[in-house]
Amino acid sequence: MQSVYIILLTVSATAVLIYNHTSEDISFVLALLTGLICFFWGFACAPWLVQLLIVLGLFCFYRLYSPDSQGLS
Repeated sequence: MQSVYIILLTVSATAVLIYNHTSEDISFVLALLTGLICFFWGFACAPWLVQLLIVLGLFCFYRLYSPDSQGLS
């Protein structure tokens, strides 16, 4: 039962990779939905320390790739 969140997050990452590499409409939508569902489900099943690491990773990813607000004005 401990590795359920790892499996779900791995399926989510694989679905996102398929989402990025496909151009067919049905596969595109199904990969996106599968990735989102597995990510949220895996996040909900994960222990709080893993959840904290995921949130920090997403925050760092956002800070790294977000445009500067000063450069947009």
